[in-house]
Amino acid sequence: MLDGKTIAFLVAPEGVEQVELTEPWKAVKQAGGTPRLVSTSPGQIQAFNHLDKADTFAVDDTVDQADPASYDGLVLPGGVANPDFLRMSPDAVRFARSFFDAGKPVAAICHAPWTLVEADVVRGRTLTSWPSLQTDLRNAGATWVDKEVVVCTEGGNTLVTSRKPDDLKAFCQAVTDLFGDK
Repeated sequence: MLDGKTIAFLVAPEGVEQVELTEPWKAVKQAGGTPRLVSTSPGQIQAFNHLDKADTFAVDDTVDQADPASYDGLVLPGGVANPDFLRMSPDAVRFARSFFDAGKPVAAICHAPWTLVEADVVRGRTLTSWPSLQTDLRNAGATWVDKEVVVCTEGGNTLVTSRKPDDLKAFCQAVTDLFGDK
C-alpha cells in the first residue's frame, strides 16, 4: 500500500512519547513504506514513556538539511516536550509547514499539533489533540473536536490527528490509509 513512499517522522532530540513514534513507524513499515527519522540535531534522539526515559533512536536526517520534496508525507509524534522543542526551531517549523504548502499529507498525535500552531497551518482546519491543547488550537483558528481520530480535508492537504496513545490503533490505520491514497 505504501510501496515506494518515504514518510518523514519529525521529532526533537528528546521528549517524544516513544509509543507515538514506534507504533506509526511500524504501521508505515508494515504497509511497505520507508519511515525516516528527522530531527533538529544529528545522532540519537531520546524517547520517553511519559516522563521516564525510554529507548534511543538514530536520526536519519537533520531538519536543516532534509529536503521536504523527498518525502511523501509527515508524521508528528507527540510527547509534551517534543513539540514544544520543535516549535522553538525555525527549521522544524518551516519543514512542517512545507508539507502543507506542497499539499502533502500530515498526521499528528497528542501534543504534536503545537508544532502546527507555530507553523500557522491549523486556521480553518478541524482537528483533535490532547485536551490541554484545545484552547491553543482554537486561538490559532482551528475547530477542536474530542474524537479518537479526525481526518480533515478542509485545506490544501489532508491532516490526520488523534488525541493520545489509546487512539494509536485508529491513528495508525488512518495514517496508512492516507499515505496510501496520496
